[in-house]
Parts: sequence; C-alpha cells; structure tokens
Amino acid sequence: MQNTRINNLLDAIASSLGQLFRNPWRRLSILIISFLFGFFLGTAISTIAGQKAELDIVVAAFLVLLTELTSRIFYNRKLFAKRPLWLECLNILKVGFTYSLFVEAFKLGS
Repeated sequence: MQNTRINNLLDAIASSLGQLFRNPWRRLSILIISFLFGFFLGTAISTIAGQKAELDIVVAAFLVLLTELTSRIFYNRKLFAKRPLWLECLNILKVGFTYSLFVEAFKLGS
C-alpha cells in the first residue's frame, strides 16, 4: 500500500492499541468483558428464539455451527503458541455463550 496520511494514522492507532492491551490487567479486563458479553448474548438469543418458537432447530443448528467454527479456529494453532487478543476474546465469548445456554437450560428444567 501507499504511504498516505490515512495509512500512517491507522498504523499509529493500531500500534498504540497494541501497546495499550499488552498490559496484563487490561487484557484480563477485555477478556472478562468478552465473557460477560457472551453470557448476555446467549441469554438474549435463547430468549428471542424461544419467543418465536418457529425456527428453534434452525437457530440451534446455526449456533452449534458458529460454536464449532470458533473452536476450530482457536484450537487449530499450536498448543503453546501465543494467540492474538481478538482470538482469545472470540474463544472467551464462546465460553460465556455456552455457559449461558447451560444456565438457561437449568432454569427451564430441561
């Protein structure tokens, strides 16, 4: 790409965000926020899909497909390799989402 002002600005923003999230406490807080957002997302999706009650099987298949795709992306890398922050956030979001679905199932007694 050409070395334009917008490219320089985007590179500077990306490097400053990379420096910002190298702090372990900030990284942990982003991961906790991702877990809580996954929990919220699971509760919201199960409530919305359960309210309509027409596309339950299609929604469940789609959610299983997204969960398995996320697992494949995350665990496809080497075991002890350093993973990027967005990939860790995606995995923690999946964990929160799955945990939320289990809690919803226990609440419904199924």
